[in-house]
Amino acid sequence: MPTTRTALPAPELKFTPLDLKRVAADGTFEGYASLFDKEDLGHDVIAPGAFRASLSQRGPAGIKMLFQHNPSEPIGIWEQLREDARGLFVRGRLMPEVTRAREVLALMRAGALDGLSIGFRAITGRRDPKTGIRRLTKVDLWEISIVTFPLLPEARVAHVKARPFAQRPPTEREFERWLTQDAGLSRSQARAVIRHGLKGLARQDAARGHPPPRRLIDSLAEAARQLRRLG
Repeated sequence: MPTTRTALPAPELKFTPLDLKRVAADGTFEGYASLFDKEDLGHDVIAPGAFRASLSQRGPAGIKMLFQHNPSEPIGIWEQLREDARGLFVRGRLMPEVTRAREVLALMRAGALDGLSIGFRAITGRRDPKTGIRRLTKVDLWEISIVTFPLLPEARVAHVKARPFAQRPPTEREFERWLTQDAGLSRSQARAVIRHGLKGLARQDAARGHPPPRRLIDSLAEAARQLRRLG
């Protein structure tokens, strides 16, 4: 007796624009592939925790990095995928040995490619009959692609991992500009770092009751490592 196979539903796609300033020499970049509680142009909202099961089951290695959702064009690997208070944070690396990845890297640096898009299957969700908005509370994440056109205009990359001072130590003004524009610190926070290092930032934010986000600490630690190499 022949076996009947049930076809899986076609994957749904959700786009998020990138705000790329730089991409690291090794093709590393990071940002948000999805933002929580933001209605996209398809009238969907993804709830916090929607990706938790997929991330736990597959991990970064099980989620593919594709170009324009083409399964025949993997272009890199995801090194970190995690949910935080804002959305689905991703850190990935393009593979320079792959021709398409080199092309994508050049286009990203030029600003011609500036979007991320998730490919997934909706598991649990409910559409409000009054507003028409669908709230997704659980999704099966398959892949994240670098794409051209966005569907979620509000989303932006948190930080693009790069080597900001590759040739020489920065001036104090250059370092302050990097801290405010790329690492996301306020001007007072940047000055605290310049004068007193990370401890100065920690003291300032602790006094205000707002510890610095983990990604800012990572950014500053990376800058410190590079400055030590130059020194």
